[in-house]
Amino acid sequence: MSGLGLEQVRDLFAQEAEVRLAHLDQLLLQLEQTGGDETLIRSVFRELHTLKGSSAVAGLEEVSQVAHELEEIVDGLREGRQLVTPEIIDTLLAGADRLGRVITVPGAVASLLGNPVVAEPPTGGQLAAVDRCAVPPALEPEEAQRPQAAGEITGSGVSGGVVMVPMERLDEMVRLIGESASAHLRVGRMLMEKYGVDPTLNSEFNDLSRTLNELQDRAMRTRMVPLATITDKLQRAVRDLSRAQGKTIHWDVRGADTELDRGVLVQLSDSLLHLVRNAVDHGIESDALRVASRKPAGGIIRLHAMQLGSEVIIAVTDDGDGIDADRVREQAEGQGIDTDGMSEEDILHLIFHAGLSTTSFVTDVSGRGVGLDVVRASVEAAHGRIEVRSKPGMGTEFRIIVPITLAVLRCLLVESDGQRFALPFHRVILSQRYDPASQSSAEGRPVIFVGDQPVPVSTLAGTLGLESAEPSNGPIVVLADTARRHGFQVDRLVGQRDVVVKGLNGLLAHLPAVAGASVEPDGSVLIVLDPPGLIERARHSSRSQDPRLKDVQSEAPRQRILVVDDALTIRELQRSILERGGFDVRVAVDGTDALSKLAEEASDLILTDIEMPNMDGFELTEAVRAHPSLANIPVLILSSRSSESDRQRGLDAGADGFILKSGFDEGSLLLAVNRLIGARA
Repeated sequence: MSGLGLEQVRDLFAQEAEVRLAHLDQLLLQLEQTGGDETLIRSVFRELHTLKGSSAVAGLEEVSQVAHELEEIVDGLREGRQLVTPEIIDTLLAGADRLGRVITVPGAVASLLGNPVVAEPPTGGQLAAVDRCAVPPALEPEEAQRPQAAGEITGSGVSGGVVMVPMERLDEMVRLIGESASAHLRVGRMLMEKYGVDPTLNSEFNDLSRTLNELQDRAMRTRMVPLATITDKLQRAVRDLSRAQGKTIHWDVRGADTELDRGVLVQLSDSLLHLVRNAVDHGIESDALRVASRKPAGGIIRLHAMQLGSEVIIAVTDDGDGIDADRVREQAEGQGIDTDGMSEEDILHLIFHAGLSTTSFVTDVSGRGVGLDVVRASVEAAHGRIEVRSKPGMGTEFRIIVPITLAVLRCLLVESDGQRFALPFHRVILSQRYDPASQSSAEGRPVIFVGDQPVPVSTLAGTLGLESAEPSNGPIVVLADTARRHGFQVDRLVGQRDVVVKGLNGLLAHLPAVAGASVEPDGSVLIVLDPPGLIERARHSSRSQDPRLKDVQSEAPRQRILVVDDALTIRELQRSILERGGFDVRVAVDGTDALSKLAEEASDLILTDIEMPNMDGFELTEAVRAHPSLANIPVLILSSRSSESDRQRGLDAGADGFILKSGFDEGSLLLAVNRLIGARA
């Protein structure tokens, strides 16, 4: 065995088997959809044959035996003695799951396969002991079907120069690189202070700076994984549960190549699994009910992911019966929650309240509402937010918005009471200089207006409980969480930069307004604040509990914005951001629909995509400028097109602004909208 001990051989086999079992799951799900593709059948047989041989070499006879039994079933498919049926796929998937358990717990074989033709009913959420969430990116179809050598490891194995590295080692590497960069900056500061030498004039110092920055960027990229690493697990859950409940459900994934920090994805994995299982269990109706409602018998569950700026949006959508808002209200009031004056959107957000359920019975899957408080907590722990949209009879969409990485956050640095703090930039709506003339109050409560909407203001020092917190004339920074905004007055704005965030341990890990910390070049500690926790702390203070602010908000006129985009997720994301910004928002699916909406009622601003069916964004802008009653409406283009020619064409058509989706964030969008509306007012 080339000098390797038996345990080392088994460890190597376990690593190989983890990848192969994940690939096997993917092939079986593809095989069920194609109904018997010969190439896929050969690929399944090859994976099982390789597992059988490798396990025998590793001395795991029980594993080899199970792989052989599964291989016999697939051999029947290959020779045409049996057809590919859902029952056969049930048997093979269940066998693969048990194979994973035997690999991790040798000696656990006990009647692993029942009847090799008829599978036992799947448990829906059952997962193999091998962690399928930790597998490498899904293979492309052509790669999945190509012949492989018996000893080759695909995915995160050794072929292609890819090796498995524990995440702890990557985290340690990122930490050491960050500390090296800080030490380098401290050396530069020392040269300036002690010897009067400007280090930036030294080419070697600058070369080292560039190398460290590039090294840090590369290290961060090693943590990035595509969403595809968990989509097979989610598809398997949908497939097994829908079969167990006798429902026909089609699974659709878009944007599976969208990448985000592995730590973020691990935190979201269970939440996404919970959402798709809920969609099967209580979102999609039975086939009979759908037909009776004149809907297609088969429901659709869609997972759609995309990157917008420094954030990733993951939407889980179903075309089921939707959420009964009246039922949510009834359940909330039964728990003593006052729902008077709540909008329908506020009512829907109550499903994230602990213990609230709209289902009349409880299953082993959980009803919509059961456990959603845990989903919300998990998303917020990843510094994200979750939103929900639902239309009766048409379906529901849960939208999770998280930063691409938690290791490095773009932050606004502020100073308050002589201390520096970092605020994650994706939560910053705007910052403005203190202007006593622009200040107002609601019954003595300090308020500023953002887009004609009052936003309460507190001092950052006072919110954090700093002893010498005193009123200042410093700037105000407005932060936002999922549904609220709050202004915080600071002494001064220091600037913005990327911050390497490190988690806190012990008691500090439970501080509600603190997200983490970073080491500054001078060796001091920079506290990274958590905006949702900060807002919650401010609103619980005596100055933030005046319920009469709602009356002030309801009296303020709201400016109208028309959002035009053919992509539902992007359209609804923009609607959500703008509504939180205090605007009245309508949506249109293309330029033709937008002109129809404008004919019914004018808007104060149009926010449009470029690529759309029927009439694109350029044509819409030209049509608006050519129409006498619409010509003065500001038009802001938000597009993924980045070429200078597209930007120039937009300006030539009459657009007032052009924002790239790759550089998009909540703060920049609201700043652009407020600037354009203010300029035309």
